[in-house]
Amino acid sequence: MVVDDQPANLKLMEEMLRQRGYAVRSFPRGRLALAAAAEQPPDLILLDINMPEMSGFEVCNRLKSDGKLASIPVIFLSASRETEDKLQAFRCGGMDYITKPFQFEEVQARVGTHLQLNHLQRKLQMHNESLEDSVRRRTREIEESRLEILRRLAIAAEYRDDSTGKHTQRVGWTSALLAQELQMPGSQCRMIRLVAPLHDVGKIGVPDRILLKKGKLTPDEFEAVKKHVPIGAKILSGSQSPILQMAETIALYHHERWDGTGYCAGLQAERIPLPARIVTVADVFDALTHARPYKRAWPIEEAMREIWSQRGLHFDPTIVGALHKLVSSGKLPVDQGNDCHIMDPLEGNVWQAELSI
Repeated sequence: MVVDDQPANLKLMEEMLRQRGYAVRSFPRGRLALAAAAEQPPDLILLDINMPEMSGFEVCNRLKSDGKLASIPVIFLSASRETEDKLQAFRCGGMDYITKPFQFEEVQARVGTHLQLNHLQRKLQMHNESLEDSVRRRTREIEESRLEILRRLAIAAEYRDDSTGKHTQRVGWTSALLAQELQMPGSQCRMIRLVAPLHDVGKIGVPDRILLKKGKLTPDEFEAVKKHVPIGAKILSGSQSPILQMAETIALYHHERWDGTGYCAGLQAERIPLPARIVTVADVFDALTHARPYKRAWPIEEAMREIWSQRGLHFDPTIVGALHKLVSSGKLPVDQGNDCHIMDPLEGNVWQAELSI
């Protein structure tokens, strides 16, 4: 694109550039050139400085302020040899400056150089975008692999005393709903959904004769069961990943009690990390409402009465209140399925958390 208010200069430039095989569009005014560039961006603009209505500097400033046109290289054409004009040309985004009267060979050489540079920059940008896309894709694959490992680890632990392997999945889903009800950030809701199923991963280290016992545990057997807490925390420890750090926290503290009588750290009230307090309620709710080798499934009303009675003792009262709201509103059915949805409090839209994750 050539922009110059002198018809003779426009004609001269057109002929010279077309002889070199370039497609040329010429305009006598800056406004016309800006409108044409917006419709069909050129690869290069040769721009006069001293023009009526709008100077070349103003045209260049407007080009550079438009995200779609900012990358177009601009070569200024001017009869001025003043240093200040040249400096202003570069300050407003010009790539080069040719003084009039110009030599054809010089113009052709500079046009060819800047077109080649622009072409190379576009190729580099496309290459960078391709690399970024590859990195994003690979990162997503790594994250999916990590989540797959977590899912399988949770299932492996749960199959020790739940042949269906669904308890951990239900705890994850209930924990996410509770986190949302407590207005935790959407990212935290999703994270707790994924890691809550690992709360009992330390069961891997508990002997079957104790874990699968149908009767009441002896004191020694109960001490052996309690060891699943440090075992699970150790399995999940040492990671720099926030998701595994939360998983470790939950595994380590999900048997703490609000009144400080839980195990293994004996933490009390809000000293217990919030994700662990949430999973504690979700875990007990699901355990009560589903059958185990040593107990029947409680009706949901009976389970809620028991949990409500333990507010301020076993459980965080605020979380119990959140559970009561979810159950009474029907947002938390006992038998959750794969089509359950949760509202993301940060994004304000519905996202689906598949129980298979």
